[in-house]
Amino acid sequence: MATTGGSRAELRRTVALACRILAMQGLVKETTGHVSARLPGTDRMLIRARGRGESGLLFTRDEEIIETDFDGSDVARDAPLTTPQELPIHGESYRARPDVGAVVHAHPPAILLCGITGVELRPIFGAYDPSALKLALDGIPIYPRSITLTRPELAQDMLACMAGGDVCVLRGHGITVLGRSVEEATIKAIKLETLARINWLAHQSDVPPISEQDQAVYRSLDRGGGGAMAVWRSYVGMLETRSSPAPFEGL
Repeated sequence: MATTGGSRAELRRTVALACRILAMQGLVKETTGHVSARLPGTDRMLIRARGRGESGLLFTRDEEIIETDFDGSDVARDAPLTTPQELPIHGESYRARPDVGAVVHAHPPAILLCGITGVELRPIFGAYDPSALKLALDGIPIYPRSITLTRPELAQDMLACMAGGDVCVLRGHGITVLGRSVEEATIKAIKLETLARINWLAHQSDVPPISEQDQAVYRSLDRGGGGAMAVWRSYVGMLETRSSPAPFEGL
């Protein structure tokens, strides 16, 4: 199981790393999107803040990850660093799901395209990326509203749509991904965008899903999340060397 451990400083560093990795992979752009982590054993979290001097998520610094309660009530509106408008996505997720240790909210382009055009995220590949395939097999709910989720009741509606799952497409908006750790939630968000990219590129060709026999094989696998740490280390290495996989052409 992928778990974020260590001190507050280490957890803050991991949240900042996640922001930079998501930006490197194109799941967030400019200053949009945010990542948070629950502080274990508390009703508090670390979350990517907004500030007047920031340069966007690709350049997130550890000090731009601030601590607050689930309502953001202890951060002054005129503070140098403030909570994002959509803080309720994070706070309400932690309240509703004690098993959740991290939340990613991002704006991936392929997810956006599939959502607004009605392209279903289907299991059209197998061993190419089993973790991404599993997301399709588990089903991916779509929250129908395209607004900014700035109020607790809107975040609660989104969570009701998720029905206990870990991923949700917000139509015309982006995604919310929950995980037991920052690493797990980040990799799950990247896998969800991989699934969307392939479905988007394939949707004009009437590509069938993989066979029911093969789907059954993958349904029976308990991947647990143990592989997320290896993939996470790969992305940390890419970030440090300023390299990343070539993007899909046409997207």
